[in-house]
Parts: sequence; C-alpha cells; structure tokens
Amino acid sequence: MKRKVYNDLLKWKEESQGKTALLVEGARRVGKSYIVEEFAKENYKSYILIDFSKVSNEVKELFDNYLDNLDYLFTYISNYYGIKLYERNTLFIFDEIQFCPRARGAIKHLVADGRYDYIETGSLISIKKNVKDILIPSEEEMIKMNPMDFEEFLWAMGNDTLMDFIKVCYENKKEMGQALHRKAMDYFKEYLIVGGMPQAVLEYSSSRDFERTDKIKRNILNLYREDIRKYSDELNLKVEQIVDTIPSQLQKHEKKFNISSLDENARYRNFEGAFYWLSDACLINIAYNTTEPNIGLGQRIDNNSLKCYLFDTGLLLSMTFNEKAIISEEIYKKILFDKLSFNEGMILENMVSQMLVANGRKLYFFSRNDRENSAETMKIDFLISSNKVTSKHNIIPIEVKSGERYTFSSLTKLNNKYKDYLGESIIIHTKDLKEEDRILYIPVYMTGLL
Repeated sequence: MKRKVYNDLLKWKEESQGKTALLVEGARRVGKSYIVEEFAKENYKSYILIDFSKVSNEVKELFDNYLDNLDYLFTYISNYYGIKLYERNTLFIFDEIQFCPRARGAIKHLVADGRYDYIETGSLISIKKNVKDILIPSEEEMIKMNPMDFEEFLWAMGNDTLMDFIKVCYENKKEMGQALHRKAMDYFKEYLIVGGMPQAVLEYSSSRDFERTDKIKRNILNLYREDIRKYSDELNLKVEQIVDTIPSQLQKHEKKFNISSLDENARYRNFEGAFYWLSDACLINIAYNTTEPNIGLGQRIDNNSLKCYLFDTGLLLSMTFNEKAIISEEIYKKILFDKLSFNEGMILENMVSQMLVANGRKLYFFSRNDRENSAETMKIDFLISSNKVTSKHNIIPIEVKSGERYTFSSLTKLNNKYKDYLGESIIIHTKDLKEEDRILYIPVYMTGLL
C-alpha cells in the first residue's frame, strides 16, 4: 500500500548521499519494516535486513568487537546473509534497533566509512536502557511513522481523486456540495472504524468485513499488552493502568486525564515515567494544557494537566466495545449508518488528535476553571499555531463538535479575552464547510490539512 513516508525516504537518500543514517520511529505494526524494505528493493542493487529482535547474539556482538575492522564486519555479514555488497548501492536495514543499542551507537563509524547506506527502524528508542552506554550518533536523522492517514486510507480503498478535490475546497474555502460531502463522510466513517493500522486497512480493503478487520485490531492490541508486560519493567502496572482507562477518560465531558482515577493519592509525578514510556512507544498522543494562547505554546504548559489519546482511533473503538462485550460487526454497521447513539465526541476528538499528529502538529489545549468568574472558565479542545508567524493573531483555536446542534461559548470567551493573539477560529464538525463571523467550519475529513 502506498505510504507518504516513502517520499521522505527518497528525499533522505537524495539529500544525504550517505552522510547520515535515517531512523524511522513508530509503533509496532505501523508498517515501518515493510515500507523500508520496499524502498530498499526499488532503490538499491542489494540490501541486508538485520532484525535485531531475533538475530543471533553472534551478529549483535560484531558491533561490539569489530568497529575497528569494518572490512571483516562487512565480509562476515555479507556471507552470513548470502548477499553481495555494492559500494554506494547497498542499504543496511537495522530493524528493531532498540534490541541492539550498540548497533545504533556504531552508526557514527559506519556512516563515516561511507561505503553503504543505513536505515534503522524501531520504537522505545529513547528509554534509558536502550541508550545506556552508547553515544547517540549526530549522523542520525529521525522521522516518525504514524498510522495511515485519511488520504492513504482512500488510496488503499482505490480512490485516488477525492482527496485532491477536498484540498481544492479547503484552500478556496468552498463547500464540497451535498453529494461529494456525503461521499467523503461515508469514507471517513469507514476510516474512523477501521483506523490506520496497515494490516487492518489491507484486510478491510479486500474483504469489506468489519468483524475480520476487528480481529486483526484486537490481535494488535494484545501484542501491545504483551510488549508492555515484557519491556516496561517496573512500570508495567502503571502503563497498563493508563491504557485501560483511556476510553473512560475520553468519555468525560472535559477529557483531561484524571490521575486520581488511577489511585486517589496519585500525582502526575508518580505516573510520569509510565506516560513517557507509552509516548516513546508511540502508543499515545499527549496534549498539554497551555496556560496562555500565545506564540510558543510549548513554553507555557501545565505539565500536570494533560489529555491522553490512543494513537489509532480504530484500535480505540475495538478497545471500547471489547470492554462492553458487544458484537463488533453489528455495532460497526450501526455506526456506519448513523443508527447508534454513543459517545461519538470522544471518538471524533481522538481521531482529530490523530490527524493533527499525522500532519506534524504537537497537541495543546486550553482549559481554565474559575468558580468566581464564569467569563474566565473556558475549555478549548485544541490550539495550533498559524503557518504565518506574526506578533499577533498567531494562534488558531479549534473546537470539535460531533452533534447536530452545538454551542461555542468558550470560543467566544477566548476571543473576547485574547483577541490580539488569535486568528480565525475553527470548528471541526460532520457537516460541509462554511465560514461566518470569523469562524471557519470544516468537515472532519479536512483536519489533516490544517
């Protein structure tokens, strides 16, 4: 399946010319190994994929013992895998690099040697035990690979044209029109249910069977649980607690993560390591509460106030309905045809977070509660910076609305108080695009264009 990250790999190869290695980071099963190997097949005369999650210690020890004798190291690996090496036309893929930190540390010397190209893939790249006793190579570029975005989902479903029209409408602030808006929303609801995990998308694109697709998603969730128990060490109970409570945390009206729900005496500092582990594993997207909607959102955050979204909304749906023991095929078809009443707001907001992250956005929100002055009580789902950097009107507030009827009193309060800081407000909803009173209303499938 076509992935946008492929173009990033091409750009790296062309611009780097062997002077840097590339680290592709992302959650397991997000498609890292597949796309890198496809890239190797199509752009190099030969390649060697070393999967450090299962390779022998004998191969791992090469990176301890022979960095001062790279001729021997390359000859050994070439014969071990039975693959001929070609100077400037062979790619080494260090798959699951977190299982061999020494190989990552060796990148400095391998790149300096200059004979071959190197791409690493992995997750849990930054946790202490995976960087212990190694020098992180400055010759390493890093990109993050996310689940398939909506456009990639459309490609997988065989539609190569709809997103082009969506982009034109967004750029010109024009309505899609009833027929094409309905078509885009039908695709989007499928994307909401299936999610962006390549294995699940592949199954659905070929079978159109929600139940078979759901089994794949549950298998992936089970794999993540096994990883948590195996690799999170002393944090495993806290990490599992956080994951298990994500659906219930997001079902609240204000979706801030309530640490006391894990333990009535808990504080954020008690669970900080667990949140960091999940973030490093790329399994969650964290939004932080910024204390002022001004330039430099990340400089004004309250670390104790956050929202925690699952990194893939299709997996979140499987988690949610699994807890309620509801038959997935029936429930999914009801969602698809708008026959089911459930907390759609939590699902839609999770998807918006996923789409913003896929577009390279960091997540921030604004929440202030003043019991004595209601004009100071505001809850804004997301804040992003405008692409135009100015001293004023740089911050764009975003509200996500799932129902047919809604109010936006917090947007009004925010604009009244911080009008010099704010650009045009955005409401993301399930209806067509419109613009009125300095508010741009966009259909949810346009979120990835922000």
